[in-house]
Amino acid sequence: MKFLASLLLIIALGYMAGLFMAWWSVALVAFLVALLIPLSSGKAFACGFIAIFILWMAVAFFQDVRNDHILANRVSEIFLKMHSPVLMGIISSVIGALVAGMGSLTGSLLRKTLNAKGSTLNA
Repeated sequence: MKFLASLLLIIALGYMAGLFMAWWSVALVAFLVALLIPLSSGKAFACGFIAIFILWMAVAFFQDVRNDHILANRVSEIFLKMHSPVLMGIISSVIGALVAGMGSLTGSLLRKTLNAKGSTLNA
């Protein structure tokens, strides 16, 4: 249940942060969510990765449909040397997902470190 809550929270906050901040704001969002909602390190990384992958694929799809695939085709010609807007969406989503996954992993590990230091200080 915590995984699903974290996933939905990262998607919602990541979308809102993307409206006002730079693309890397997804790392900050994933970091804060992982810091606040306790998950294991692996689950935290997976949660951040999956959430932003889904978000960026959805945003890329809707933006691509709105401009009739013109931009994605041109960018894929430049970088991939072929017409593949879907592959461009996947590549950009994987990049964003890795950034968010690392942010989420960092938040989870920081939470564990702070909890460990707090328990040794109290003992």
